[in-house]
Amino acid sequence: MIPETEPVVEVVDLFRKFGNRSVIDGISLKVQRGETLVIMGGSGCGKSTLLRHIIGVMKPTAGSVKIFGNEITTMNDREIDEIRRRFGMLFQSGALLASLTVGENVALPLLQHTDLSAEEIQEIVAQKLQTVGLNGFENLKPAEISGGMRKRVGLARALALDPELLFSDEPTSGLDPIMTAVVDRLTLELTQGAGMTAVVVTHDMTSAFRIATRMIMLGRGKIIAQGTPDEIRTSPDPEVQQFINGEADGPMPLNLSQDDHEHHPHVKARPLVSARRRFHHKIP
Repeated sequence: MIPETEPVVEVVDLFRKFGNRSVIDGISLKVQRGETLVIMGGSGCGKSTLLRHIIGVMKPTAGSVKIFGNEITTMNDREIDEIRRRFGMLFQSGALLASLTVGENVALPLLQHTDLSAEEIQEIVAQKLQTVGLNGFENLKPAEISGGMRKRVGLARALALDPELLFSDEPTSGLDPIMTAVVDRLTLELTQGAGMTAVVVTHDMTSAFRIATRMIMLGRGKIIAQGTPDEIRTSPDPEVQQFINGEADGPMPLNLSQDDHEHHPHVKARPLVSARRRFHHKIP
């Protein structure tokens, strides 16, 4: 356990290049215990790539990433897996395995990282599904429930190991306003009620201002603004105002030249979870 005053996440001078393009260009940030940090920015600004580096899926060109005081950039897969037991990850798509039931999907972290009995796992699965408002959905397949429900199942799975830290990548993407509010309320209950620390990547401004205690805006691989929601909302930076108000006209270009493209890279990194990965563990 790290001291209460130490950051849960600390990124220092992080760089990542793809060829000649700097997707992450010298980013430094800290996430303190109990806060909800929202990372926002336009498409291609580097926010999802930054998240992948923070959770150890990608290695930086240079720089440091610490989680719970542990430097993860130099760790091997086994060492990183030990750190990952302490945090949950809600993927943009939900990343549920179509061949498994809802209950079996939520059980995966428990099967991988614990020696609990089948009965104990079933009890935890039921508890986590109840937490996200899906009690009794254990035996349905992902294809049999709505997109919003799949997001909530993904959240239940992220919470299966009672993590200290929750990462969310576009948790409300593709959801209607009501379901967005439901997911935001669950996030607030976990952070404000249970004291969990959260890092949320999003471009949904309604959601961002609803859940954030602190916000960072990325542009061209750099942090261009950071502060509390009120500070971001009243920022004099025209680029910030254009983004948070969704304005077509402003300093953020709509049409990019080839030269601009070098500074606004749209690079597709490897997916966080391979669709081809197969799990053979099932709840008896």
